[in-house]
Amino acid sequence: MSSSGTRAWSEFLPHSLDQTGSLPFTSSSAGRRVLVTGAGGYIGSALVRAIAGARPDCLVLLDSSEFNLFEIQRHMKSDMRHVPCEAVLGSTVDVDLLDGIFARFRPEIIYHAAAFKQVPLLELNPLAAVQNNAIGTWTLAQAALRHGASKVVLISTDKAVNPRSVMGASKRIAELAIMALSSPACPMNAIRLVNVIGSGGSVVPVWLQQIAERRPMTVTHPEVSRWFLSLRETVQAILACGATACEGRILLPELGDPVHIAELAEYFRTAASNGYPQEFPIEFTGLRPGEKLTEELAYQTEVQDGFVEGSLEVLKTRRLLPAEMEDVMDRLSICIASRDGSGLIRTLTSVVPEYVPSECVLHAMIAPVRVENET
Repeated sequence: MSSSGTRAWSEFLPHSLDQTGSLPFTSSSAGRRVLVTGAGGYIGSALVRAIAGARPDCLVLLDSSEFNLFEIQRHMKSDMRHVPCEAVLGSTVDVDLLDGIFARFRPEIIYHAAAFKQVPLLELNPLAAVQNNAIGTWTLAQAALRHGASKVVLISTDKAVNPRSVMGASKRIAELAIMALSSPACPMNAIRLVNVIGSGGSVVPVWLQQIAERRPMTVTHPEVSRWFLSLRETVQAILACGATACEGRILLPELGDPVHIAELAEYFRTAASNGYPQEFPIEFTGLRPGEKLTEELAYQTEVQDGFVEGSLEVLKTRRLLPAEMEDVMDRLSICIASRDGSGLIRTLTSVVPEYVPSECVLHAMIAPVRVENET
């Protein structure tokens, strides 16, 4: 995979967390009707702001979080009043809602950023993870086809590669859904991102809060490492994915070297301590369910297929037929409707054989739940 070398530690400081500025590839949205799902999230809201700067014909914001949607709508009304903008509260699993959005606003380009992403929490709630991340992607892609959209971009994650979490497995299913429905008439691609500096629940905001509260800084494991992208790099990669002419592909942004989280914590501790690092001890808490020491960027079976838009690496990945994918989604939907955790895990592992469920999921979902009637 391409690498730009070791990152400067200064990129992880708070002042760098929300700087997107003027970005290339926004011109592909000029004069177009664009739908952004998860529009109020950390990535989604930055993407919305970047697209708005290109003066789209219409910008539709979909989010299931009332507060997040309110915040991005408020920003658009105050700072981007020249952009026709519609805020819709709801989820991509709602087929009728999606049909209404597409019929009314006729979006041409769809950026699908809506996802549940907190790995330990989703290990305890696998049905919700699969319904939102996998089935939500499928229903959105189907709606795009029904209504003649011209492009779909899925924001995916490195956790979809050889997943050890329900979150990763659900995002891999989402990737496969996009690949199955992609066509020259409606190209669909997935951009496989890594950790985004400053995103909600990630280590940097957690550490900043722990430092402010003068509590120990928590790191899961001394050997854990992750790749990072700045918010600017993330939005630029997503927009580049939206501008590419390829279809049915996984795209990887250009990355530096992975970062050892313990070293990053030490940097923050030193920067905050004013010469007294012992005031902010680092506490190793152990890997949480579904987490890995290191993430991976590609499956062994995926084939490198050149580069597009300068630095996006193109991967050919497994591609199911639409009918095969529909069968998978039907099986998952039945498991969710019947609260069949055992069936859900069997279906996930049959479609993503590389997925290794955590003990947490196995205990929570495969162990039968018996409810006895009181007499």
